[in-house]
Amino acid sequence: MALFLVQHGKSLSKDKDPEQGLSREGILEVEQIAKVAKGYGVQVSRILHSGKKRARQTADIFASSLEPGDGVQESSGLKPLDDVSAFAGKINSEDNVMLVGHLPFMEGLTSHLITGSTDKPVFKFQNGGIVCMDTDPDSHSWLIRWALMPKIG
Repeated sequence: MALFLVQHGKSLSKDKDPEQGLSREGILEVEQIAKVAKGYGVQVSRILHSGKKRARQTADIFASSLEPGDGVQESSGLKPLDDVSAFAGKINSEDNVMLVGHLPFMEGLTSHLITGSTDKPVFKFQNGGIVCMDTDPDSHSWLIRWALMPKIG
């Protein structure tokens, strides 16, 4: 099982789009990361997103490249300030699932899964990037397997 965590792509300001959909730069970066992920053979069974326009658009771009068998679905619990520990308790370790959401939730979920606390940051997300998490077969603890980001540095 792999858990793919994605912060939505770069979005427009509220004055340009009240729903803050993806900017042109955001679309291009997500398309590039999705293409690279497909080239590496990333397999996703389904993609869940928060329901916000920028997360839905990001999920749809990934879905067009990765073709998840169970499609794209809105999921509660992925909004920026939602309860990380409540969501973590619902993660099914048998699926390859991609979650598309927001900060601070995504960084908090990563920290919570690895350290048991949201107060200990373990990874700095970038818009449109993927953090692949998995469980260690021996210890059964979560770890970051790899990350694919639009920018290095």
